[in-house]
Amino acid sequence: MKKAVITLLLFASTVIAVIGLIRFWPYIFAKDVEGQVIKVERLVDPMAVAVVNGTEGPSTKMFSFAVAVKDQVTGEIFTGSSEDRQWAAVDGEGFCGTARYFPYPPWQFEKAGTYFGVRLLKLWSCTDLKPKE
Repeated sequence: MKKAVITLLLFASTVIAVIGLIRFWPYIFAKDVEGQVIKVERLVDPMAVAVVNGTEGPSTKMFSFAVAVKDQVTGEIFTGSSEDRQWAAVDGEGFCGTARYFPYPPWQFEKAGTYFGVRLLKLWSCTDLKPKE
């Protein structure tokens, strides 16, 4: 009886751990990149977005951005897509910042190894000193 209970508990905890890993993969393996913001490109011109059938509010496409940040340590340029409206504040060159990149899980074969939902955590002018924590 004791052995069966232990086996059941081990099986249940393994199932919960696997489900948690699958569900929260992007958050567990998120990567913070600190460095120069190379490019922030709006994917759709706001003037081109039309409201269809009287739907309220702006389309999420209006706030879609492609983001590239050069890691100050390795020099690698990380790219990803985002619908974070904070990226609209990054206008032109000369900005540095910290961004969090969320990876697609490896079982999404077409998108594996790329990032989505890039969040802007901190932003400062590259000519200024890095802000203190």
